Amino acid sequence: MFLVIGGLAPGEKDVVAARQRVADRLADLVPFAAENGIRLVLEPLHPMYAANRALISTLGQSLDLAAPFDAHTVGVAVDTFHVWWDPELKAQIEPAGHEGRLASYQVCDFNMPIAADPLLSRGYMGDGVIDFATVTTWVREAGYTGDIEVEIFNQEVWDADGDSVVETVKARYAELVLPYA
Repeated sequence: MFLVIGGLAPGEKDVVAARQRVADRLADLVPFAAENGIRLVLEPLHPMYAANRALISTLGQSLDLAAPFDAHTVGVAVDTFHVWWDPELKAQIEPAGHEGRLASYQVCDFNMPIAADPLLSRGYMGDGVIDFATVTTWVREAGYTGDIEVEIFNQEVWDADGDSVVETVKARYAELVLPYA
């Protein structure tokens, strides 16, 4: 189960209080998850989403929220679209792997210019600004051996021929991600 826990309430400006509510809700969910063998996964979202989607913007924030809980119950996700920009990313991936918290690695590119709906600015690997060789190497070196998910939210990709999309994803993955995984 992935957790993307809310942004600011309408009209709210107190980010500190809103982040505390995120921590409080996580603490409420963890006992249920542990009792039922569910692993909660905290996925930081790009800071442009803090106002309306998610107040967790960095892997470091995710790790801080996860720290009080067993790594088998609360893990973290590395989604290249959301975290590629963070100058502390390598330093955050290393402890996530060491602690056994890396639960997911997701790849897609950050396209420019940003779409009118920023959520739809994800593209095929190689079409945007992300250095997949470096980030994938960091994730691998941190001990992640799980699946690598290609997650593209992009209307043009959705509207394209499915067979063509699959072939493009396969080729880009083989070139830009797999050699470093």
